[in-house]
Amino acid sequence: MSFPVYFVGAGPGDPELITVKGKRLIEEADRIIYAGSLVPRELLSSAKPGARLIDSAPLTLEETHALIVEGYRNEELVVRLHSGDPSLYGAIYEQMALLDREGIPYEVVPGVSAVFAAAARLKRELTVPGGSQTLILTRLGGKTPVPEEESLRSLSTHRSTLAIYLSVQSIDRVVYDLSESYPAHTPVVVAYRIGWPDEMFVHGTLEDIAQKVKNAGITRQALILVGEAFGKLDETRRSLLYDGSFSHGFRKAQK
Repeated sequence: MSFPVYFVGAGPGDPELITVKGKRLIEEADRIIYAGSLVPRELLSSAKPGARLIDSAPLTLEETHALIVEGYRNEELVVRLHSGDPSLYGAIYEQMALLDREGIPYEVVPGVSAVFAAAARLKRELTVPGGSQTLILTRLGGKTPVPEEESLRSLSTHRSTLAIYLSVQSIDRVVYDLSESYPAHTPVVVAYRIGWPDEMFVHGTLEDIAQKVKNAGITRQALILVGEAFGKLDETRRSLLYDGSFSHGFRKAQK
């Protein structure tokens, strides 16, 4: 009996930030095709003896697909291991389309994305009571184009919390595009290789973050976080959920 192919999110870098299901599939897999520079080797150490481990970094889409199909046809349990969460900049769309064409079943197991790992490390809530209730996940257009209506300059008009992926190499352009709508004092954090041993956080504002990032030598594998959520904690901002004057289905308002 053939197993479905499993796309598994490995999380951002900390090998413990993987789901229980994802870890179990790695342990049971006969073939693991993983994104070499982005997936922690510690996760592969839990693979069973004899499992075939294949680094997809030097492979094309067609070569990776052929290896997946080969494993499926051999009735192997195949895991395609992606960093972060596969649904976000995971390049799984085209892989799933090829599997659909051949009638090969597959499942996707979610993972922890860098934005949520970063928020946890920074001890921040991304939707602050009395502040932004919207989080936008986006990227700057480059080799992979971005629709004009989703340009950073357009999205910045919302003044929401922003998590900007795959764009730190163009930090000057990011700052330029955001400065049209966000004040110069807006807090910015650049999170480098979240969850890895060389993890680094660079704190600043729109006014000074570009130079700080350059001084740190960060040019890749970093997330740009923008918004008041990354400023100093304000104890006066409180959720109504635990406010004594607020009633809900499990508690009546106190007089």
